[in-house]
Amino acid sequence: MIVYSVIMFLCTAIFVGIGIAIFRGKTDLIHSYHQTKVNDQAGYGKAFGKAMLVIAMALLLSGIMALMDDFAVFAVAVLVVGIIIGVGCIIAVQRKYNKGVF
Repeated sequence: MIVYSVIMFLCTAIFVGIGIAIFRGKTDLIHSYHQTKVNDQAGYGKAFGKAMLVIAMALLLSGIMALMDDFAVFAVAVLVVGIIIGVGCIIAVQRKYNKGVF
């Protein structure tokens, strides 16, 4: 499970980097189609960045759990649940700021 953990840590670094960039206002990383009705770009960026960090934390926790022999079986379950929660957060942000998902 070492390879899995390394992949999770690399993906975590990517998601944290993108999440922080979006949080700081670089909303051009989000496709313009998903920002058509957004009026508050700063609030949208902060909320979307936080949702990205939720997904990053799920990746990190999954990678850490994979390193522990007793909990390695639950690593994938943590990953799936964390991604579902993160996508739910993104959908909530889209509904709030863009008045819909699409």
